[in-house]
Amino acid sequence: MRRNAEAGLTLVELIVTVAILAILASAAIPVTRFEVKRQKERELRHDLWEMRDAIDHYKDAADKNAFQTKVDSQGYPPDLQTLVDGVDVQGKKVRFLRRIPVDPMTGNTEWGIRSMQDDPDADSWGGQNVFDVYSKSDGTALDGTKYKDW
Repeated sequence: MRRNAEAGLTLVELIVTVAILAILASAAIPVTRFEVKRQKERELRHDLWEMRDAIDHYKDAADKNAFQTKVDSQGYPPDLQTLVDGVDVQGKKVRFLRRIPVDPMTGNTEWGIRSMQDDPDADSWGGQNVFDVYSKSDGTALDGTKYKDW
């Protein structure tokens, strides 16, 4: 008879078990958020590197006179879409970028753009050429820097 009475869990044991699971779950949430932010930062760094590399390849090709550029462009592309659409080089279409990536911090394809004629700290693009790109996000990275300064 005594064995049947001891077979189940008591209410106190059940409450203690649920409390322990709740504490463990609440500790995992900040770690998950941290990891998601780290992944977005990794993606942002890669996207910026990819676009800057495409700008550099365009500039190198322009400096080698592979195609005609505007005189005041100094060999840089007029906009990011030109890197995607490509230019004609000796009868072939050469593309420098497959697509304009989505900024993981803002969720859209609008990037901050700097030209050679702009001031280094300028927030607006003068429209002459694309010398550099940056994120328009005002957020702060895990290392304490601003995303727009990357």
